[in-house]
Amino acid sequence: MSEQNRSLDVLGIKPIAESVNTVTKAAVDGAGAFLGRICLPAAEEFGLLLRDKVSAWRTKNAVSVTQKAQALFEKLPHPEKRHAHPRIVGAVVENSSWCDDDAIQSMWAGLLATSCTDDGVDQSNLVFINTLSQLTTSEVKILNYACEAAKKDKSAGGWINVEEELVVPLAKLMEISDQLDVHRLDLELDHLRELGLLWPIAGFRMDSTDALLSPSAFGLQLYVRGQGFIGSPLEYFGL
Repeated sequence: MSEQNRSLDVLGIKPIAESVNTVTKAAVDGAGAFLGRICLPAAEEFGLLLRDKVSAWRTKNAVSVTQKAQALFEKLPHPEKRHAHPRIVGAVVENSSWCDDDAIQSMWAGLLATSCTDDGVDQSNLVFINTLSQLTTSEVKILNYACEAAKKDKSAGGWINVEEELVVPLAKLMEISDQLDVHRLDLELDHLRELGLLWPIAGFRMDSTDALLSPSAFGLQLYVRGQGFIGSPLEYFGL
């Protein structure tokens, strides 16, 4: 950007305005059509978002999440019969539009797709929306790894369970999270634990830099919904 243009762009919005040019009209129309298909009020809200030029960056993110959600939605049984509650769709579009990271967008897409049911009144994903809205990019990467790597089984009562500790060395944790600041990692593990996504004793061990990453049942539930799977975690993990 030239010095003249930079001096006129005091709010730093020019790169954001330029980025919306990468969103094609077909992509926007497709996202709007999909939202109209599953929830008309959400499509109307999406239209308002498009008219706000200041929200160009958010529009691009919302379109991306919606496209990902549609791909997952089409894989569900009898998608032509499925609809989502406006409260759910509105919350997902609002929150996900602030995220440009692919890992987080994919989780939002999974929540949107799994909110679509035959009667369109299910609101169970509200449990996960507030939690996901609080997660950083590195936290989502840590949670995804923990849920995939932990050894899982079915408890005597029939519940999903992580049967043993998942301990990860610091070097591996940095690789997983793309985060090199060890103190920030310590903070984020504490945050994941406080949100109930990891075991109550998860985090760095006091006598080493190894970290306990065992996911909780709630963490596993969020992960599974974020993958666009509508069944139980037991079914998802083949247990």
